[in-house]
Amino acid sequence: MNAAERTTEVTEVTEVTEGTEATEVIDVIASPTSPASPASGQRPSATGGRKDRRRWTRLGIERPWMDPRDLWLESLAGVMARPMRSALTTLGTVLGITTLVITIGVAATAGNQIVGRFDALTATSVAVTVPPPPPGAESVPLVPWSGPEEVERLSGVESAAALGTSDKTANIRVRASELVSPGVTNGTTLAVTASTANLPAAVRGEMTVGRFFDAGDIAGRDRVVVLGDQAAKLLGITSVEDSPAVFFEDQSYTVIGILGGIRREQQLSTSVIVPYTTAGERLGLANVSRVLVNTELGAAQQVARQAPIALSPGHESSLSVQSPADLSKAKENVQGDVNGLFLVLGLVSLIVGAIGIANVTLVTVMERVGEIGLRRALGATRRQIAFQFLLESTTIGLLGGIIGAVAGIVIVVGVSITKEWTPVLDLRLAVGAPVAGAVVGLLAGLYPSLRAARMEPVDALRGPA
Repeated sequence: MNAAERTTEVTEVTEVTEGTEATEVIDVIASPTSPASPASGQRPSATGGRKDRRRWTRLGIERPWMDPRDLWLESLAGVMARPMRSALTTLGTVLGITTLVITIGVAATAGNQIVGRFDALTATSVAVTVPPPPPGAESVPLVPWSGPEEVERLSGVESAAALGTSDKTANIRVRASELVSPGVTNGTTLAVTASTANLPAAVRGEMTVGRFFDAGDIAGRDRVVVLGDQAAKLLGITSVEDSPAVFFEDQSYTVIGILGGIRREQQLSTSVIVPYTTAGERLGLANVSRVLVNTELGAAQQVARQAPIALSPGHESSLSVQSPADLSKAKENVQGDVNGLFLVLGLVSLIVGAIGIANVTLVTVMERVGEIGLRRALGATRRQIAFQFLLESTTIGLLGGIIGAVAGIVIVVGVSITKEWTPVLDLRLAVGAPVAGAVVGLLAGLYPSLRAARMEPVDALRGPA
C-alpha cells in the first residue's frame, strides 16, 4: 500500500465518519481483533471477527490489507535506508558464517589429511615375531631367512624383510678407530642386528650414503655393515668413499652405507646392521627374531592371516602377529572430534553475529516509533508490522550468510592449496550457510518485531518521528 492509497483511505474515513466519533474509527482500525487482511490468510474469530466486520460495514470502510510484495519492498527500503548501519550489522553475520564455514571446512580437510597419514604409516604395517628356540636345542629354525621371499608372493604385500637380534648383541662396544689407548674408553655402545637385503624398503627408509648390502655380500659372508644414521653420527662417520671400518668383537667390518629416514623400527637408526650370514657365522645371530611386512592399503588383515602360514607351515600358531586394527571407526572418530571442536567455535561466532543483529534491529524499532504509529493508524495490522521487521532482520542475515559462505569456501580452498592438501567441502555446508544466516536473522529479529507490533497507535504517534 503506497502513501497515496493510504491518504485516500484516510479521506474516505473522514467523509464516511462525519458525525461519528473519531475515536470509534481509530478503535476499529487499530483493533487487534480486527479481521486479518486477505494477504495474511488469517481467518477471523467467531465472535470478534463478526463484530469488527459489522463495525467496518457500518462505517462503510473496506478492511485495509498489504500485498506481500509491498511488504517485502518496505522491508528492503528499511534495510537500505541506513546503508552503513546495515552493512556493519551484516558484517557480524558475515564473520560468524565465514568462521563457521572455515572451521568446519578446515577441520574436515585437516582431519582427512591426518587420517590419511595415519593410514599410510600404520594401516599397512604387519610384523611377525618369532620366539627364540629353547636353550640347547639344535632343531630346524622355526622361520628360515628365506621366509620373507615366501611372504612377498602373497597378494597385497609390497615388501618384507627379516631381522635377527639377541640379548648378547644388544649392547656391543663399537669403535671407529683401531687404536686403543690404555685407560681410555673408546667407541660407543650400539646394538648389532642381522638382516636380509630388503630391509630399507621394509622399514621405509632410504640410503643417505653409500648402498645396502646385496645378495652377493650375503652369499660371500662379507664383513660389511650398514650404519643407522644416528649410529653413524655417534661414530663420526659421514662418508664411505674411503671405505671406513668399524671394530667390535675384535673384528673389523667395512662400512658400505648409512641408512636414514627410518619410519618403522626406528631403533635401527642406532644400530649396526650386518648381513645375516656374516652375523650367524661370526656373532651367533643364526635365527630370525622378527619379520617386517609392508602391505597395500586394505590388505593388512588378509596378509596378517596368511603370513604365519607362509613363514612356517604347520607351526603358524607358534608365531605372534601384530596387525593394525580396523581403522574405519578410528577415522570417523578422529574427524568427528575435530569437527565437533571447531563447530563449537563457529557457533560461538554465529551467536555473536545474532546478538549484533538483534541489537541493531531493536535500536531501529525505537528510532522508527513515529513511523510505526503512522502505519498502525493507517490500518496496518500488528502482524504486518511484525513481518516487516522480521523480513528486515532476515534479509540482513541472508546477505551475511551468502557473503560468509563464499568467503569461507575461498579461504578453505586457499589454505588447502598453500598446504598442498586436498580440500574437503560438504555441499550441504555451502547451501546451508545462507539458510543458517537467514535463520539467525529471523531469530534475532523476533523480540524487536514483537515489541514493534505491540505498540499502540496513539502512544506511537506521540513518539519521535
